[in-house]
Amino acid sequence: MTATQIIRAYYDAFNAQDMETFISLLHDEVVHDINQGERHQGKEHFRSFMAHMNRSYKENLTEMVIMANAEGTRGAAEFIVNGEYLATDEGLPEAKGQKYVLPAGAFFELRDGKVARISNYYNLNDWIAQVNK
Repeated sequence: MTATQIIRAYYDAFNAQDMETFISLLHDEVVHDINQGERHQGKEHFRSFMAHMNRSYKENLTEMVIMANAEGTRGAAEFIVNGEYLATDEGLPEAKGQKYVLPAGAFFELRDGKVARISNYYNLNDWIAQVNK
């Protein structure tokens, strides 16, 4: 698969909530840069992170634009997050089923046909303002 195909498959699996396929696209030593947060490494950490996220949020990504370098080692995606806040996430506003629409993006490093790094970015203050309405 090309870099753009790997990234597309990653987000298709996310939107389908197919966590086994989603996780299978990750390199064993995947590095995950959490938006305005910490850096973690390893597929098992990522699996735990996604379990937490899926308890608190229901999201579907639309308006996907995917780009990659000619070598297929780096990529990026820009998209719209259409979400619902299901369960209160520690340190964030109380969840009451609030809906939100949030522009976001991610940067990727690809190695051995897998996602070796993903760095996610969105405007946390915009999200907080939307769920506090």
